[in-house]
Amino acid sequence: MTHPRAPQRVRHELRFRQITVASKTRVADAFWRIVFDSDALAGFQSAGFDDHIKLFFPHDAGHTLQPTITAEGVSWPDGVRPLSRDYTPLNFDGQRTLTLDFYIHDGGVASAWADNAQPGDILNVGGPRGSLVVPEDYAFQLYVCDESGLPAMLRRQATMQAEQSYLFAFVDREVGEAYLPALSGLQVQWLGHDALQAGKVDALLGQFDALNVPDNDYFIWLTGEGTVAKALSDYFVEQRLCDPEFVRAVAYWHQK
Repeated sequence: MTHPRAPQRVRHELRFRQITVASKTRVADAFWRIVFDSDALAGFQSAGFDDHIKLFFPHDAGHTLQPTITAEGVSWPDGVRPLSRDYTPLNFDGQRTLTLDFYIHDGGVASAWADNAQPGDILNVGGPRGSLVVPEDYAFQLYVCDESGLPAMLRRQATMQAEQSYLFAFVDREVGEAYLPALSGLQVQWLGHDALQAGKVDALLGQFDALNVPDNDYFIWLTGEGTVAKALSDYFVEQRLCDPEFVRAVAYWHQK
């Protein structure tokens, strides 16, 4: 039986939309903040702070493919499915304006697209197919992320209420403090870029050993590279015996 305080899943009708770049701004010298505008955003919903939509990138000189939804599933013209990546909606105005932040890094299809994006450029987006609505007022809240999770964290910190709240971020301090300027009440440790550097995850687990996680009224959010998110989840669920309903671990990317 689901605990009455557990996060609740909400399903949304799957829709694909074409959205158009309206503006682009560099944020914290590490992200492109791109605002999209489209009539197609009517009815768009994003109820969870770490919702994901899927962005489909042009595959042929800017040509954007538009899928159709059939009884058998999603169908792409000529069977060609464009490259896609999942992104957190940072802000939606409830009508026609959607804001996304793209972390700038080498070798990423989304980052490369954002580097070159100009007003008028078009993307196809799908979803979100659902939301996980997480209560904002757990007494104890703990968050772990790298740069890929900072947009979700920015959404969360705007509404969260906690007696104790922690953020452990595999992010360089100057980037993190520029991106998350309002940190009042949130105990933050900037762990430096790249959780995959030798010993970093083990050192973090050592810090968690000394952390008093209460028996109830807590929420733990673990994101970033897939093996890191799993290791952290295994620690809290298997070693610290936390309730899996209140431990959310999500792989935002995978090391190749």
